[in-house]
Amino acid sequence: MSVVKINVLTVPAEQREVLEQRFAARAGVVENSDGFEWFELLRPVDGTDQYLVYTRWRDEESYLAWLEGPRKDAHAHQGAGERPKPAATGSELWSFEVVQQAASKQ
Repeated sequence: MSVVKINVLTVPAEQREVLEQRFAARAGVVENSDGFEWFELLRPVDGTDQYLVYTRWRDEESYLAWLEGPRKDAHAHQGAGERPKPAATGSELWSFEVVQQAASKQ
């Protein structure tokens, strides 16, 4: 059964562009991970300062393997010198199991 992980990032308005550029620069890192199914970075449009980072995985084990492998490596090698200040001021992880799904019939 697929699992969904949603990282809720609190991002001040002045850091939005920085966050989006950092995700764009890391494109491809998660997509090549075993068990990875889907990724979306969702920008808030209703006045909130919370971005949602949506990932879907084949199973919990695939997600945990990514956390301990490619994710850790990507964060460790973000560039030489001092690590940049985080764009988000807070984060929270939500976890779900997929119990129903539908796709467009178009």
